[in-house]
Amino acid sequence: MRKHRQLIGLQELLDEDLDAICADLAAEFGAMSGGRLLVTGGGGFLGYYLVQSVLHWNDTRAAGGKINVAVYDNYARGVPEWLEALRGRADLELRRHDMIEPLPKDIGHFDYVVHAAGIASPIFYRAQPLKCIDANVNGLRNLLDYAVAERDRGQPLRGFLFYSSSEIYGDPVSAAIPTPEDYRGHVSCTGPRACYDETKRFGETMCVVYARQEEIPVRMARPFNNYGPGLKITDGRVISDFAKDIFAGRDIVMLSDGSPTRTFCYATDAITGYFKVLVRGGAGEPYNIGIDRPEISIANLAELIVKAAAEVCGYRGKVVLGKSNEADYLIDNPNRRCPVIDKARNELGFAPKVLIEDGIYRSLIWYNHNRNAAAQ
Repeated sequence: MRKHRQLIGLQELLDEDLDAICADLAAEFGAMSGGRLLVTGGGGFLGYYLVQSVLHWNDTRAAGGKINVAVYDNYARGVPEWLEALRGRADLELRRHDMIEPLPKDIGHFDYVVHAAGIASPIFYRAQPLKCIDANVNGLRNLLDYAVAERDRGQPLRGFLFYSSSEIYGDPVSAAIPTPEDYRGHVSCTGPRACYDETKRFGETMCVVYARQEEIPVRMARPFNNYGPGLKITDGRVISDFAKDIFAGRDIVMLSDGSPTRTFCYATDAITGYFKVLVRGGAGEPYNIGIDRPEISIANLAELIVKAAAEVCGYRGKVVLGKSNEADYLIDNPNRRCPVIDKARNELGFAPKVLIEDGIYRSLIWYNHNRNAAAQ
């Protein structure tokens, strides 16, 4: 991937990103070769590069056998065009299935499972809290029981990844920022975010129990503010919200005073981290997957995006303060979010490297080609 910022075409951007992921995961994808991978929720943001990176590996580097991928998704917002375009590949199965429901009887055997199904956007999980709870609890339980059944049939899974969240930490006390995996959290169990935060926490409890009692090789990843290609412009997270304003030709509206701080991890780094957790992580172990610097304010993020948008699409807007129409928008919103990633770095070889300026630039190029939210 280029380290400098310049305008490139969409396909060139995607090829560079996928090449970067495959280069960083040569050992992990090599170990998975010849196996079957199930990605639940594969039609969403995280699935975008999760699925395409494996298929790119199959097309460009697979020497010891391809990795066969199955995507299970309820496609609540429709089948995305990028995934529909891949239909018909021999190494890809697309199946409409709601993970809240019992698993299909003809599911077959998978060597690896990535449970990414769920509602991660604050806008949507606050609107559908029960579905959020069901995906993170019942959907996960169904898959863990499936792993036990496969073990009992003499076909144990080789890896199982549960997508948890940095939200399990709630709003950390200042002494716990940057935040390590052993921080127990400062979380409201009754606030508007609780349906998401608390079920991710309980999901991790289930994973630990199954790892210890049933010896299932399940591990947990805690994403920290991932962004990049695949994140729908209607998702409701900050970078997609700013992009929506930009490509609507209006000023960027900041729905807070801009003082909260975050670190932002570009999709290629994040996906590399998740596969490393899947293949190499310890059973029952959590791993922060994000980037540890720079920690920047939302106001500074907005200014970086304005600057990049001027170059990508001639944007001439500015940043203005606004207020969300949703009364609960800022309730329990963490003031700071920054991970300690030493565990993933030292144990798994995780090494995020995409600068925020480069990641924003690349994201805006992708949004420039994907302004129609319904299509992606």
